[in-house]
Amino acid sequence: MAASKLQAFWNHPAGPKTIHFWAPTFKWGISIANVADFSKPPEKLSYPQQIAVTCTGFVWSRYSTVITPKNWNLFSVNVAMAVTGLYQLARKIRHDYFSETEVMAASKEH
Repeated sequence: MAASKLQAFWNHPAGPKTIHFWAPTFKWGISIANVADFSKPPEKLSYPQQIAVTCTGFVWSRYSTVITPKNWNLFSVNVAMAVTGLYQLARKIRHDYFSETEVMAASKEH
């Protein structure tokens, strides 16, 4: 049973014998780096970089659902990129456009 599932994975059109597997696998490095930047001060974040990460995540998530073969590795890495990019943008916007007292008051309301 396990051997047949492993063989099916190995021989899948988006399996490890193809670029369709390895490109999204290495793309996880971008999402991991973005998660590592969660501890970075918001003033050091870049709007252009986070907008690019977010937009890339949304565009390629959609694309990965309409191509043949379905590439769930590509879909999941791009969802992660979109989510981490949105989170970083929210941190940057909160830091740049809201004062500390406004942020504290808003967080106490919820």
